[in-house]
Amino acid sequence: MKNLYLNSTRALAGLMVCLLLAACDKPAQVTYSDAAAAFHPSDECHVCGMIIDGFPGPKGQVVEPGGNKKFCSPAEMIGWWLQPENHHGDARLFVHDMGHSPWNAPDDSHLIDAKTAFYVIGTQLKGAMGVVLASFSSQQAAEKLAADQGGRVLRFSDIDLALLQQQSAMSHMTH
Repeated sequence: MKNLYLNSTRALAGLMVCLLLAACDKPAQVTYSDAAAAFHPSDECHVCGMIIDGFPGPKGQVVEPGGNKKFCSPAEMIGWWLQPENHHGDARLFVHDMGHSPWNAPDDSHLIDAKTAFYVIGTQLKGAMGVVLASFSSQQAAEKLAADQGGRVLRFSDIDLALLQQQSAMSHMTH
């Protein structure tokens, strides 16, 4: 009887080890949503640490498997993104569509793909620190703001660190 008990225990232990090894064969599937999340009053800018809600104008957001990074402006987000160490293949970038939002209260239901957006730079509109980029899903809406407020229309691919730094220096000289 003692041998039967020992053999059964060994067989059960062996079966458990096999099951554990089989379970290790398949990596756990981690899922995440690549959709933009709403901005909350307590959200802090990933770059400057300021409370995002304290600034008028569009905001930016990077969504990646590691989580969401929120920014107080499209310029902060793009400046961060342009640094090579921040490029992640499966990241998605979002900005507010100001063609569908009041300037002082961007509507989170109108977050658009930052890489396909139209940007207006060089207006007198107030935003977060540094360069103010007004973001739009429509080229027509961007051109209308540029005509009404001054400035020029850019695409995502037109924006580089030199442009952001040059515009930031110019905005400090005029204020």
